[in-house]
Amino acid sequence: MVRLSSQSSCSAFGSCLTILCLLFVQPHIASSALIMSLRNHHKNHQHRRPMIQTNQSSCALFAGTWVRDDTYPVYQSSNCPVIDPEFNCQMYGRPDSDYLKYRWEPLNCQLPRFNGLEFLVHMKGKTVMFVGDSLGRNQWESLICLISATAPTTSTQVIRGDPLSTFQFLDYGLSILFYRATYLVDIAMVEGKRVLKLDDISGNGDAWRNVDVLSFNTGHWWTHKGSLQGWDYMESGGKYYQDMDRLAALEKGLRTWAHWVENNVDSSRTRVFFLSISPTHNNPSEWDAGATPSTTKNCYGETAPVATSGSTYSAGAYPDQMRVVDTVIRDMRSPVYLLDITMLSKLRKDGHPSIYSGDLTPEQKANPARSADCSHWCLPGLPDTWNQLFYTALFF
Repeated sequence: MVRLSSQSSCSAFGSCLTILCLLFVQPHIASSALIMSLRNHHKNHQHRRPMIQTNQSSCALFAGTWVRDDTYPVYQSSNCPVIDPEFNCQMYGRPDSDYLKYRWEPLNCQLPRFNGLEFLVHMKGKTVMFVGDSLGRNQWESLICLISATAPTTSTQVIRGDPLSTFQFLDYGLSILFYRATYLVDIAMVEGKRVLKLDDISGNGDAWRNVDVLSFNTGHWWTHKGSLQGWDYMESGGKYYQDMDRLAALEKGLRTWAHWVENNVDSSRTRVFFLSISPTHNNPSEWDAGATPSTTKNCYGETAPVATSGSTYSAGAYPDQMRVVDTVIRDMRSPVYLLDITMLSKLRKDGHPSIYSGDLTPEQKANPARSADCSHWCLPGLPDTWNQLFYTALFF
């Protein structure tokens, strides 16, 4: 039997690293030379934060601006086979639709438009796996929706499970998987208690082998406390803790993940991505200096992106968690592509389900100050842009 000690320390998140995001430069149509430069992004810049690589690449994918585009969205929620109720905002009564009409334009170039048929042809016979929390599931479902929109007659099969869900495009032999692992590292039961094993990932990692593309994410669950906390104790170095600094715990867990990648992934066969921290919009005073609790309720009622003109929010603080992610990935020997969606997503305060979620009761919907979901994203919506960037990194 294992004796659980009660060492604990509360975390105090430090000041965030502020980086300048050049959002006010007008983008230009990309020449073929600029698009070709994207092909070298994975090889040459996987260890650099893409937000600050404007002097290293002709196209800074993750710095730019949101522009209105009435050809969007690419698909309708009613035509996608996998959208969970909590992401299906239009089905659950969201009255506005302008949030669907924005396209991301990076500095100095334009993104290739997502082509689902091209994705199917290039990835024929392969396996793509998303690993992480519900933000990873958000992205997994978005990718399936995007592909399905341009290949509606393709035979498909979906198997929902926990922790593994599988969607297959049978005519192309393409499998797109989601593996739920909110912390990436393992959780084990010890003496009836849930133990977050910061040094062990072998249980989860066994399911991630022999795939062609791996996309990881984690972050939000590391900060949860009380009833939302997913563990009773943390284990590190053979010792058990009731709590520890959450950023320190995240770094320990990510270094365990990095060690697994370096020792178990054949980089000549498998591409590895990491989705950066997806921002929340729970505090209106962050983007609206005049906001008060009586006038604005978190992201409820937000119908447009943050205006970049004259705004300091768009060039605001880089989250502390991203400093940890960035440090760990920079230290890795294996190539990992950081899909740095944090700052561009930070501008999209309008993209959350808010109260338009199938997971809320009528009583909860009547109280948006407490119940609005300002963490996940509507589908169609922002995760489609994440996948457009994912698509660009894979094929260009």
